[in-house]
Amino acid sequence: MNHDDPRNGVVSENNNNNHHASKKPKITRPISEPELRNEFSHHQPGIARINNGSFGSCPRSVLTAHNNWLLRFLQQPDHFYFNTLRTGILHSRALIKTLINADAIDDVSLVDNATTAAAIVLQHVGRRFGRGEFRRNDSVIIFHCAYQAVKKSIQAYVTSVGGSVIEVRLPFPVRCDEEIIEEFRKGLERGRENGGRVRLAILDHITSMPSVVVPVKELIQVCRENGVEQVFVDGAHAIGSLRIDVNEIGADFYVSNLYKWFFSPPSVAFLYCRDSRSLYDVHHPVVSHEYGNGLPVESAWVGARDYSPQLVVPAIFDFVDRFEGGIEGIMKRNHDEVVKMGTMLAESWGTNLGSPPEMCASMIMVGLPSRIGVTSDDDALRLRSHLRDRHGVEVPIYYQGVREGDVDPRDKDGYITGYVRISHQVYNTVEDYLKLKNAINQLLEEGKTCNMLPK
Repeated sequence: MNHDDPRNGVVSENNNNNHHASKKPKITRPISEPELRNEFSHHQPGIARINNGSFGSCPRSVLTAHNNWLLRFLQQPDHFYFNTLRTGILHSRALIKTLINADAIDDVSLVDNATTAAAIVLQHVGRRFGRGEFRRNDSVIIFHCAYQAVKKSIQAYVTSVGGSVIEVRLPFPVRCDEEIIEEFRKGLERGRENGGRVRLAILDHITSMPSVVVPVKELIQVCRENGVEQVFVDGAHAIGSLRIDVNEIGADFYVSNLYKWFFSPPSVAFLYCRDSRSLYDVHHPVVSHEYGNGLPVESAWVGARDYSPQLVVPAIFDFVDRFEGGIEGIMKRNHDEVVKMGTMLAESWGTNLGSPPEMCASMIMVGLPSRIGVTSDDDALRLRSHLRDRHGVEVPIYYQGVREGDVDPRDKDGYITGYVRISHQVYNTVEDYLKLKNAINQLLEEGKTCNMLPK
């Protein structure tokens, strides 16, 4: 990346504000291994960081751009506010618009994160309940494993004004898209009971825990066939790990965090609103001077704060273009490697993958040996802490209770009730996953189970 490019926020004596006009330097060769290691040299040494899905990762060149933008603001805040901030955010939105194939730049807003976007959409729905446009037995439908902050937003803005919520159990382990679609249809049927109507469907594009790529395009078609009024796709993990074409997907609202898989610093996400000009009642939850001027403008100023995460999008594009194939090449390599590493772990432990490879992106669920004894959420947290504190492995653990009907996978010792969710990002190496494999195998050799680990 060219650190002198004014798009990257370099403080200059003449305060050149045309930071989006310079041509991007042509990349003549892919990033080298030493350059890649330097980009992530701020990561804590000795840690097998295979949990990119939780907080993401930001390369040094993008952090430099982030710091430069912040310094530029602090150098002359008034000039920055009046002459630089809005054009910089507009340029970032234009790049995202092209990447996700949105029709209009006004359909794309930059917000802090998917939680903020959920609040925007659910406040919009809650106001419609409050005005009497929806009835008390109308509902919002979600998967049972939807992000907890989304569930809390439903509680705060929808059920508090008379709406109800339908939770659809996501099949897991899952074998195919049709299993998910079948369960979702059953949920929609419940929504029609007693004359009710499903007003909003919230669909995860990639569920968090357990991690599965959901067939959102097909589910949205099912929603349209069944009279669901609006669809909000929570693609928190999507941008940078899946191809996103919002026109092809067909949702009314789509959000994705840029800091999980698209290399931004925290915290920034895009929120797409289809045909935003017709949505007069969609507002940022923080009301400031720009209230009523449209969500993109409202979101671009919510009071004095650090807006530099929204301004580094050009630097992110510069970073990903240093890799062969750009972001699509990164996505393919991450997918291929996480499947390869997941398969290696499952073969070592004699267990299973939580989904077929085509239903994962850059994360995959791998069954833990039943002898480890993950029998509760507390056990899962205890094992996660043990791996972090004793082995330097950072990886989430998921507890899956045994279901009725003998449908759950088994290993040679019993039912598999624990899973690790492994991620793969450009900085990961095979050694990270071998470290996890050896840590679990050591517990097995020592005859230790989760209930024997310190709390």
